[in-house]
Amino acid sequence: MRSRRATSSPSVKTRRTDATISSDAIRSRRLAHLEIYDTTLRDGAQAEDVSFSAEDKVRVAQKLDELGVTFIEGGWPGANPKDIEFFRMMKSIPLQHAAIVAFGSTRKASNPVKRDPTIQALLSAETQIITIFGKSWTFQVTDALGISLASNLELIGDSIEFLRGKGRRVFYDAEHFFDGFKANPDYAMKTIRAAAAAGAERLVLCDTNGGTMPWEIKKICQTVQKEVSIPLGIHAHNDCEMAVANSLIAVETGVVQVQGTINGIGERCGNANLTSIIPNLQLKMDRKALGDRLDRLKDVSGFVTEIANLMPNKHQPYVGDAAFAHKGGVHIHAVLKNPATYEHIDPTRVGNRQRMLVSDYAGRSGLLEKIESYGIKLSRDHSKVQELVETLKDRENEGYQFEGAEGSFELLMRKAMGTHKPSFQLLGFRVIIEKKQDDGSPLSEATVMVRVGEVVEHAAAVGKGPVNALDHALRKALEKFYPQLREVKLLDYKVRVLSANRGTESKVRVLIESGDHKDKWGTVGVSENVMEASWQALADSIEYKLLAEDCPPVPHHGICP
Repeated sequence: MRSRRATSSPSVKTRRTDATISSDAIRSRRLAHLEIYDTTLRDGAQAEDVSFSAEDKVRVAQKLDELGVTFIEGGWPGANPKDIEFFRMMKSIPLQHAAIVAFGSTRKASNPVKRDPTIQALLSAETQIITIFGKSWTFQVTDALGISLASNLELIGDSIEFLRGKGRRVFYDAEHFFDGFKANPDYAMKTIRAAAAAGAERLVLCDTNGGTMPWEIKKICQTVQKEVSIPLGIHAHNDCEMAVANSLIAVETGVVQVQGTINGIGERCGNANLTSIIPNLQLKMDRKALGDRLDRLKDVSGFVTEIANLMPNKHQPYVGDAAFAHKGGVHIHAVLKNPATYEHIDPTRVGNRQRMLVSDYAGRSGLLEKIESYGIKLSRDHSKVQELVETLKDRENEGYQFEGAEGSFELLMRKAMGTHKPSFQLLGFRVIIEKKQDDGSPLSEATVMVRVGEVVEHAAAVGKGPVNALDHALRKALEKFYPQLREVKLLDYKVRVLSANRGTESKVRVLIESGDHKDKWGTVGVSENVMEASWQALADSIEYKLLAEDCPPVPHHGICP
């Protein structure tokens, strides 16, 4: 188990929770450092049209760690194989800022806590922190669980106590808390007192159905603050478009942990949107949430959008491409004099940029920073910088997005700089798909002709699909020159239609993730022809591998000198 950043863990012993908390204690909570608890990989993954692979989840977790969130909820171990694999993979991946959290429910009423499968699966994830949820609403206890109110309190208490006895830190999500409090405040309070007494470190008040208004959130949070000493959290859903407002008003009352997802993705109407909550906390409420990493927010937002294979919301506050875009002549004229005339913050603070839709100004500073991250040093007024800006604008206009495609982005930069030496040249490819029977599987065959140095190589291969066949044929043609390509595996393949109004003529974007025994990288291709877009991404994947290895070709099978 790798080391994690952690706050001090309270004793397992029962604490006093029924005394009224002093107003000074409540005020001190408002000054406490906030905890950003990201549940994109669990609650966000429950959104319609979102499906993360285990590898996707690892990449997103690493991005969230770079952003500086406090906790990353990885999933529900035992619920599906992908989540089990994610927790296994994360055991060998060090994080700098965040702690991985496993999520699950209290034990079932029919199971002793020691033999409950959900509890055992939570322990098997081997995370230091576990979040479990239980019922706060009498209606949910009697109708959904079909047990007595007293039995529900037992489930909450002994589940938390058992996990605490195994040395785990436990956060308790009080599901449907606000609805439960409005229906029966005495019982709702009993549930969180039971969790506190059993050793929960955080009591997270959940607006699970997303129907509570901000003024109700404020009043209920203030009441709970006076009754329990355990730090509180807020978990809001967006069914009434109030999740961000509800989260912020909860923080204003003294809540210290804010749960949400990147871009607000989640079941039904989504979760509280962290890409709005975080900048609002830091820039509008003067509450420290990410420290000096806020300028990475747009990058992370775009990365999650690409990995989730969703259409980006360009009008999203703070991180959308249109968030600081100006089209009207009066607006442009005023913003050129002083951006504050029509911009509520400096867009660079969240990693975004000002855009004039007439001339589409490009941000040199952000581009220079990106270039330097690849070891390329250029002055701000270097002629190549403007060429790169224009190249990026042209590519983005064609439909390219480089979030999640860092391999293609580095190749694009090096080509623009004139420093890239192609490892091979395509002379042509052909893909044939043949289906002989209605109930039979189609056969895909690809042929590729490439030039490596002065040698022309021709190869053919079959595959389970046209892209798979093309991948096999390309490797077959190149591996005798570059034997290190045997290490490369295609880990993920996504296609997004960019202009659905054109039907089957629509342009598509293909995003590929590749990897070897030590690294992973993404590449992208765009075309009206899905095979051409796939070829671009496949070719970039191979080029990026060879660029990283910096190996010259060898004429026969062998090792890189």
